[in-house]
Amino acid sequence: MSRLDSMLRRLTAQRDGLNWAAAQINDTDGDVLDMGLGNGRTYDHLRETLPSRRIWVMDRVLQCHPDSTPPARDFLQGEAEPMLQKLAEAGRMIALAHYDFGRGIKSEDIAEAARLSPLIEQVMHPGGLLISGQPLVGFKQIKGPDTIAPDRYLFYRA
Repeated sequence: MSRLDSMLRRLTAQRDGLNWAAAQINDTDGDVLDMGLGNGRTYDHLRETLPSRRIWVMDRVLQCHPDSTPPARDFLQGEAEPMLQKLAEAGRMIALAHYDFGRGIKSEDIAEAARLSPLIEQVMHPGGLLISGQPLVGFKQIKGPDTIAPDRYLFYRA
């Protein structure tokens, strides 16, 4: 599979997964958390899909497209550990989290996801959903939409 085809497959899975998860959390209280802002495409999609939810965004640096910049009060800039601790200390309960951290080095990305999983668990609303391109630990893995190959995106319930 070409890198272009792989990217299209990943983006389609991400969009389909987010739409599926957004529909699943209708009866769940809590905010949304986008871990890994990047260019801001996912954040932009989440704010359009879930306009009544507060959407927290975290990343090391703010370098997204100007049209996809979150409000300063919702952007947590820095390393993930202190940002997740800040959310936990504030008592934030997340109904839907999207995990998109990574540098593209699979072994390092998997290790980071495993290391951050307990901190993510602290901010999740019981029964909340997590969507991730990396395996997370300590959550119940569930089946996502049929349109997504099981190895492309992972779905969890807190």
